[in-house]
Amino acid sequence: MNAPATIFQPQHPAPGDVPVLTDEDRARAHHYALLGNLFFGAPEAPLLAALVASARVLGSGDTPFAAAWAGLGEIAADSDAAAVHDEYHALFYGVGRPEVMLFGSFYLAGFLMEEPLAELRDDLAELGLARRPGVAETEDHIASLAEVMRHLVLTGPDEAGLARQRRFFIRHLQPWYARLADALAVTPQARFYARTGALMRAFFDIESEAFAME
Repeated sequence: MNAPATIFQPQHPAPGDVPVLTDEDRARAHHYALLGNLFFGAPEAPLLAALVASARVLGSGDTPFAAAWAGLGEIAADSDAAAVHDEYHALFYGVGRPEVMLFGSFYLAGFLMEEPLAELRDDLAELGLARRPGVAETEDHIASLAEVMRHLVLTGPDEAGLARQRRFFIRHLQPWYARLADALAVTPQARFYARTGALMRAFFDIESEAFAME
């Protein structure tokens, strides 16, 4: 799963050898990439079909994560790309204020372009990351943050890299992702994206628990 159209890119190539990733690292990076793609734009038919296939494997079991995957697979099987496209734009790009905000500053400060975004930009500069020219979304968009986490997982599986992942997640995702999932769950227009939000919550809950043990 590739990252969305890429919102962030390293300002300088990372030195050293290609890191050795575990299966868990690859699975985590895959899920961050998937969430980045789904929140960056509505999925096309091939991705919907891939979600159905993935849900057959990942949606079995009695955990919240498995249940979230089963639910996403079910709605993906019952949706067509045009309908999901319309839902995406109705939810996130409506006339006036969107039905659901995808930006961390809104949940953390109540407004867009506030102090949390400035703090995020400082942290991204320390990581050597920058927004790609021409991308309209600010860096606190949920897809952007998922893409950053994917980058951190893929480039830093060692102890220092895990510390960077933990710090970024705790500072910029953990404080508000549940509120986004809640907003999607109660918005009547959200069908596909209510299930996407449920998967985000389940996966990020696992991440939160793992980082808390480090």
